[in-house]
Amino acid sequence: MTDRESVRDRKGLDRGALRADLRAAVPDATAALVITAGIFVWLYARVREGTSATVEIMPFLADADTYLMYWLCQAFGWSAMLWAWLTTMLGLLRSGRQPRWFPVPPARLERWHRSTSLTTIALMFLHAVFFFTEKARANEDGLGMVARWGKAFVETFVPGAYPSGTGKIAILIGLLALYLAIPLGLAYYFRARLGARSWRALHRFVLVVYVLSIWHTLLYSSNVWFDGWPRTTLWLLQLPPALLLLTRLLVPARPSDRGGALRKRPLALTLRVGAVVAVAGVIATIVVVAVSGRDGGRAHGVDGAGLNVTQAMVWTGLALFAVILVVAVGVARRMERRQTERRSVPRGKADERAGQFTSETQ
Repeated sequence: MTDRESVRDRKGLDRGALRADLRAAVPDATAALVITAGIFVWLYARVREGTSATVEIMPFLADADTYLMYWLCQAFGWSAMLWAWLTTMLGLLRSGRQPRWFPVPPARLERWHRSTSLTTIALMFLHAVFFFTEKARANEDGLGMVARWGKAFVETFVPGAYPSGTGKIAILIGLLALYLAIPLGLAYYFRARLGARSWRALHRFVLVVYVLSIWHTLLYSSNVWFDGWPRTTLWLLQLPPALLLLTRLLVPARPSDRGGALRKRPLALTLRVGAVVAVAGVIATIVVVAVSGRDGGRAHGVDGAGLNVTQAMVWTGLALFAVILVVAVGVARRMERRQTERRSVPRGKADERAGQFTSETQ
């Protein structure tokens, strides 16, 4: 590597880390493909046997061979959901205070987290790609090839363009999850340009991607359309990450997020308390759903209620999320500049400048 390339890497993309993580993701992605194949076979068999909830909702999908790409889309969606859960768990384990008896060292947890994150993004993308190919295959409007593929691309990849049913909201939410996962998930490889604090601030928001993915699955996945054990199982799977997040909030790993240091930053303390209350509410909801077996989903033989969320609500939420993200990164960058400035002060003048900045522990 030349000096010029080395400088560019330090200021921009960390190519070395990305290449290493891509190599590390090969066995991980291979396992994901094997599991996806298993899910596809299971879904296909259920269609052939007439036991698929999806076919109960949409009888025209009973021809499993004709709609192979749709079932591949479903299979990749479920493996993406599984890998999103896995990488979220690894990330929360890595970011918390690990007990001495924990069998996996932090560095290995971090490598696993990064490789599973890359696999998750790829699975999410393939989930969308097979939905696109299925839409393009079904030429219901008698369109030519170019128009058919163009219409399918718009409805699949343009947020808010899907025209009908629950997909008006669910596909919008799924696309937002995909498009947020890419910058938030890959921000690690630009941390030299972003700065350590800014990168951490960005990376914390990746939990929103997981929440959107769960929402997309519960709202749209026809495999868990009805109340019952599939939906209850999906809810129960959210209990471990919710408990880990609560532990992470109550017992933070970083000294700057604890006790006295946090009390000196009223806004951060307020946000932390609000997050603890919200996560505790989620845990209580999961327990109620698991006990009752009902979460407001559709019931067999009963017409479901109409959508209670509009696209305007989703876009408003996204705008609010963007504002919060920008403010958080702005605060992180300001704190990083102050720390850099403090370190650049000559040692003899340190006492004169010490009172101007808040001490922060990296």
